[in-house]
Amino acid sequence: MGRRSRRWRDDDPTAPGAPAPVCPLCDRAIPHRARSSLHHLTPKLKGGTHRGTVRLHQICHSAIHARFSEAEIARRLADVASLREDPEIVRFVEWVRTKPDDFHAATRLTRDRRAARRQR
Repeated sequence: MGRRSRRWRDDDPTAPGAPAPVCPLCDRAIPHRARSSLHHLTPKLKGGTHRGTVRLHQICHSAIHARFSEAEIARRLADVASLREDPEIVRFVEWVRTKPDDFHAATRLTRDRRAARRQR
């Protein structure tokens, strides 16, 4: 069996020729060649559905999950406004806004999250 090919729908915002969507976290355009992903505002593990998703740059999505647990996202960060008000995300957004729209870099867990995982 081979890999399934990606088929573009007419209403797909990532389709070539469609206007570039804007990341609701950092307010930068998400070019078609850039890495992006769908973020479940309420994590699927906590009852989230596909309807409650937003398209983010991959680096923005990774930054959220590197800083917060699924439970914390579900409890207090289940909408874009709450995410944008969090001090850690504010610092990240200030930094990433200085980068090109298609910028991507590997994201590591924060020091606190790494320490918490070691204690498990």
